[in-house]
Amino acid sequence: MNCLREAKKHFFGKKVLLIGLGILGGGVATANWLLKQGVKLRITDLKKREELLPSIKKIKGKAEFFLGGHRKEDVDWSEIVVVNPDVPMESEFVNYAVLKEKEIWNEATIFFEFLGKPIVAITGTRGKTTTTWWTNYFLKAKFKTSLAGNSTDFQFLKILPSALKLEAAVVELPSFHLEGFDKEIKPPKVAVITNVYRDHLNRHKTEENYARVKANIFKGQNADDFLALNYGDKKTKFLLSLKPKAKIYFFSKKRLPKGKNGVFYENDFIIFRDGKEEKKVFSAGNFIKEKGEHNLMNLLSSSLAAHLFGVSWKDISEKIKTLPEVSFRQEEIYNDGKLKIINDTTATSPEGGIAAVKRFGSEACVFITGGTDRDLDFKEWAKAVKKKIKKENIVFLEGSATKKMIQDLKIKKADIFDNLEYCLKRALEVARQYKKSVILFSPASKSFEKFKNEYDRGEKFNLAVKKEKRRKRK
Repeated sequence: MNCLREAKKHFFGKKVLLIGLGILGGGVATANWLLKQGVKLRITDLKKREELLPSIKKIKGKAEFFLGGHRKEDVDWSEIVVVNPDVPMESEFVNYAVLKEKEIWNEATIFFEFLGKPIVAITGTRGKTTTTWWTNYFLKAKFKTSLAGNSTDFQFLKILPSALKLEAAVVELPSFHLEGFDKEIKPPKVAVITNVYRDHLNRHKTEENYARVKANIFKGQNADDFLALNYGDKKTKFLLSLKPKAKIYFFSKKRLPKGKNGVFYENDFIIFRDGKEEKKVFSAGNFIKEKGEHNLMNLLSSSLAAHLFGVSWKDISEKIKTLPEVSFRQEEIYNDGKLKIINDTTATSPEGGIAAVKRFGSEACVFITGGTDRDLDFKEWAKAVKKKIKKENIVFLEGSATKKMIQDLKIKKADIFDNLEYCLKRALEVARQYKKSVILFSPASKSFEKFKNEYDRGEKFNLAVKKEKRRKRK
């Protein structure tokens, strides 16, 4: 409980400006936590009061609101500035706060600084959520742990009070949170970077900037900490050039070169190498058949992270059989023996879409895709789709990324719909021509134009499926 006292001592009575409340719940959790510390709270947001009313109603305590824009005078008023992750650190008002030498936090940096427990922190463009969930599942073989991060149910400051009572935390860190780790923050005991692909360039501008932000996850680590990196990822060489101080281990689908410590896959086995010692730790043949080849990297990264934290390979191997399914990640939501429907809404990049197409694509696969563009390249995605799915079996959700997809696929006449219900209805019409079929919903892009986020998109798709099931019964 000393950590609680430290937090209260640090924030009590201070004038705190929260830049960005938002509508997804993270801003509400942050505001309520700050109010519990006894701050004088002022909240600004670009959205107007009417849009933010559901969030405002959930705030438990007294706060001032200045909505419909941000103001420099609010920064001048404050002693501490807390930045919502949707607000870029290069924002005019955050830069002004830096210029005025204000103390700057975000929800994740507060969590890291005041938890007072060892943390496994995971980031990456693809696979970070599954790796986070599975790492936490493995750790529970030995430790009392909590999840925190990029999920409505596990928002950092919503779960901080309960996390203080446990032994460790497993944290998912998107790049938007990691922007705030440029200052000295207590580092994770184990840091994992699953991969770094081209993404979020509308925010980070260049691929190198994006990778550099991801590298903030290991910035404060020292020789007593661990860093797990994807040996086969193109950006790993760049990450190593930043000279991490932690002990470095790798995970790889292929045998690691001599002198490289970590885990790799060979002849159906996962092999762990540490120094000169090398041993088979468990078989992964059945796992790949059941979970798909794309999940092999998630298994490698999560098992390595758990082992580096202190879980035995014996305990890890026993828990592999019961690994939890993670919602919205190639999740089977319907199967009547003739038709299977897969919800892969968290495929928010071309790489995510490629993984789903490789697993489920076939002559009888009907593919629903499309969404918001973030300056991404869909050429490789298009190649993978062409190999696995017939053009006439593709249904597009309208959006800025959809135009690029259609262009790269060289489709002259496309089925494009402006909502998921219409997309599903068309997909069902196409699927009926086959004795057995799969409808794969894998957008390969974000969702800002039509949904709050990818999870909202996934829930809306599930709802559309339920409506069709009810209609079929009538």
